[in-house]
Amino acid sequence: MAAPMISARAQLKSGVVIPAHPLALTPSRTLDERRQRALTRYYLDAGAGGVAVGVHTTQFAIREPRHGMYRPVLALAADTVRASLAKQPRPFVMVAGLVGKTEQAVAEAEIAKALGYDTGLLSLAALPDATDAALIKHCRSVAEVMPLFGFYLQPAMGGRVLSYEFWREFAEIENVWAVKIAPFDRYRTLDAMRGIAESGRDDIALYTGNDDNIVNDLVGEFPVTVGGERRMRTFDGGLLGQWAVWTRSAVELLARCKAARAAGAVYSSLLREGAALTDANAAIFDSPHSFAGCIPGIHEVLRRQGLLAGVWCLDTAERLSPGQEAEIDRVCRSYPSLTDDAFVRENREAWLRA
Repeated sequence: MAAPMISARAQLKSGVVIPAHPLALTPSRTLDERRQRALTRYYLDAGAGGVAVGVHTTQFAIREPRHGMYRPVLALAADTVRASLAKQPRPFVMVAGLVGKTEQAVAEAEIAKALGYDTGLLSLAALPDATDAALIKHCRSVAEVMPLFGFYLQPAMGGRVLSYEFWREFAEIENVWAVKIAPFDRYRTLDAMRGIAESGRDDIALYTGNDDNIVNDLVGEFPVTVGGERRMRTFDGGLLGQWAVWTRSAVELLARCKAARAAGAVYSSLLREGAALTDANAAIFDSPHSFAGCIPGIHEVLRRQGLLAGVWCLDTAERLSPGQEAEIDRVCRSYPSLTDDAFVRENREAWLRA
């Protein structure tokens, strides 16, 4: 007898790999539906536990009226996932990116909910000067529409600093299911981890978005105080732009991190792999140029694997930075164990079928 299917929320709490879904474009910068579907199929077959669509990696410009891609891109991913899961049912979490001031974020949540998405990854970048009270009011408004996946976006990508006090109060919103902590800063990571954990909410799934520190986050234990008692809190999984590439290897890495944490032993081999992954991420995300080539860098890896036809972005000024291609060459050559090239090569044609 088959085991009962767990809920999307339970799937999140169990800790899974959630890639931030890129946008496949034609040379004329229209949606390449065939390759967009292929990417979604890749993440499904690689063993990801969910996918995040309409987020930074999908390009925020999909919302601009001249492109009008927000609903079509979300719908295409949802349809592709449903078709796959109809053949091979398993738990899978659909996360929709939500941005803008309250009216826009609520409207996007309504679209995502209607399309069957489970939770909304809520960016607060559009409210850079709002007080904590105003931010919480905004979050509560969106939470009335669909469950929230909170998001601490690093300031270099347009995010804002969010205090321990904010995260403590945010965790009191009943319809919060998870939080992606991605400030790319250890102090701010601890602020968010402490604020959420010390609220007493142990049902909120915690996901690393620190692409520069993936393994350390996944094997680490973070000290918190709950009800006067000292405890340790851990990240459950990851929602990462880095995991938009080499996803099969990411699934295997998360499993090894969980096993090491369960055994109470952090293996030196894992830490070495973590350092290698950070080096690779620096090349792909273009850290030398303040992440200017982040999205084109992700596209370049997928282009080399034959999943994308090019590195085009909706913003024609968004392109690989000088020297970035050579850096990607270097890390691919230096760390072949991080890649999943053989897996992609074996399955690519099946994913690309219309």
